Amino acid sequence: MKIFLVGFMGCGKSTLGRRLAARLGYKFVDLDELFEQKEGTTIANYFVSHGEEAFRKEESNILKYTDFSEQTIISTGGGLPCYFDHMDWMNANGKVIYIQMPPKALANRLEHGKEERPLLHGKHGDDLVAFIADKLAERETHYLKAGIIADGLSLTAEKLEEILASS
Repeated sequence: MKIFLVGFMGCGKSTLGRRLAARLGYKFVDLDELFEQKEGTTIANYFVSHGEEAFRKEESNILKYTDFSEQTIISTGGGLPCYFDHMDWMNANGKVIYIQMPPKALANRLEHGKEERPLLHGKHGDDLVAFIADKLAERETHYLKAGIIADGLSLTAEKLEEILASS
């Protein structure tokens, strides 16, 4: 069964996904990395060159038309679940886990992250927390359609494995 990880940027989708895949003997795919390989550029550069609408369409194509094996954990981009019919599609094609975290915890992780994230450019401290809170309020209605909602604050691959086994 395919397992899709959704949630806001910085919640741990890629890190937890890699660890869970290793525990289960599954393949791991990060859709953002797959996008960048396919397009030969970073998502940040793609956004600048082509705009968000083109990015969302291409991201959708990668999600729906990549032939993932059944034993694959797929980490999605933070915005992907909020466009088109992606949550319904993922729920129909595997198990979806929403890694839920509060805005302040996400801000702490993202403030000290090494990755360049286009949506966060120039935002720090309270401005970053407020931005995340607003974005999360918009996105959470989509995220909450996931079949499994996991508290991301102390989540480990071991806990995720237990949650999956009992679902």
